[in-house]
Amino acid sequence: MIQGTGSDVGKSLIVAGLARAFAQRGLRVRPFKPQNMSNNAAVTADGGEIGRAQALQARAAGVPPSVHMNPVLLKPQSEVGSQVVVQGRMVGTAKARDYQGWKPRLLASVLESFAHLRAEADLVVVEGAGSASEVNLRAGDIANMGFARATDTPVILLGDIDRGGVIASLVGTKAVLDPADAAMVRGFLVNRFRGDSSLFADGMRIIAERTGWESLGLVPHFPDAARLPAEDVLGLRGSEAGPGARVVAVPVLSRIANFDDLDPLRAEPGIAVVLVRPGEAIPGNADLVLLPGSKTTIDDLADLRAQGWDVDIRAHLRRGGRVLGLCGGYQMLGRRISDPHGIEGEARSVPGLGLLDVETVMTPLKRLEAVTGESLSDAVPFAGYEMHIGDTAGPDAARPLLRLADGRTDGAVSADGRVAGTYVHGLFADDRQRAAWLARLGAAASGAAYEAGIEAVLDGLARHIEAHVDCDRLLALAG
Repeated sequence: MIQGTGSDVGKSLIVAGLARAFAQRGLRVRPFKPQNMSNNAAVTADGGEIGRAQALQARAAGVPPSVHMNPVLLKPQSEVGSQVVVQGRMVGTAKARDYQGWKPRLLASVLESFAHLRAEADLVVVEGAGSASEVNLRAGDIANMGFARATDTPVILLGDIDRGGVIASLVGTKAVLDPADAAMVRGFLVNRFRGDSSLFADGMRIIAERTGWESLGLVPHFPDAARLPAEDVLGLRGSEAGPGARVVAVPVLSRIANFDDLDPLRAEPGIAVVLVRPGEAIPGNADLVLLPGSKTTIDDLADLRAQGWDVDIRAHLRRGGRVLGLCGGYQMLGRRISDPHGIEGEARSVPGLGLLDVETVMTPLKRLEAVTGESLSDAVPFAGYEMHIGDTAGPDAARPLLRLADGRTDGAVSADGRVAGTYVHGLFADDRQRAAWLARLGAAASGAAYEAGIEAVLDGLARHIEAHVDCDRLLALAG
């Protein structure tokens, strides 16, 4: 089990690299994260949803993603509350304080899923959550030491030297851990080192002496990690491009979800993805305004209006620009959004942006499935996935954007063709669809194969891990 001294120290990446490295050795590897918190989720082969990082780790291991790889997924809906997804299905919502009382009964699902993976694998590589040193949350813990102790899983502690203070963070974690928890830690890794590694030899020695833990590797910064899908919104990045590049402006919503839809666009040299943060205006030179997915559409729509982005979008359209809404962004583009069951909070009905002549009604049933089909305007094939609640209908839906392989149509297009929306995620990851969208913007696609590029990065990550981590020792510690 890889636990961290804090959030965003690189646990997800290290687990992905280990999964690919050990899979390449011929082992049956499965990734596992008992509890995750993320609005960047993926659809699984068994019809549920898990954190995006676990789906990437499954890919690294060469196996389809399963709900058992992330049995508890928390999807934040507010500053203090989250939707709770257990083994791929939503079971309710809980405020942070109330959630502490959920943990004992959730442990049973966590252990069930872990047993399922152990039965089909030679090796399970487990990712912890947040920081192992959050001893104030230790009671009832299912994400870090509580899980490790319940399953007798050896722990490797990961520190991040790039943020500074890595000696203190590792030694300090040992100092605050309960002795029985600290005894679960078999060794440590230091991540994201830059420069001459020999200059930190004394640092590694000091950590080992102060903690009694075995040094298992100093891992240099891996630049290509930026090409992999980010799980946390902290990893959300825009891109820059040279003169003549087409500008895709993306308002960064408070509860933005499935933002890896943007990654393939960032990789295109002819596209500049501009992330519009709160307090900023949508740039006047944008060719496309892309409204991304949202965990709570109605609240994010209110935030969008509070930022004045609704005014900016109308000005953008008057200048002849285009607008595309994905999932929650699609719902915002319509005339009205109604939530009669209070699925996203209180029951309410609010006016949308009115840029598409459609209305959305939130429904309890959540659609989670991989889909294929073609865009209706040009018959370009696509592969993607749906992950949404709500039904959207109206006159503009009679001009759908996509036709799915099962005969359904999806999305809507305005009468002038400059505003469109769809429930399908992953369109831009399909090289064929991405090239078609770039052509509509007057840009040429690079011709790069996006999915093949992800595979190449994972292979490179495995080589990086093998070169800098004592993988043989890890296997011995795992038994």
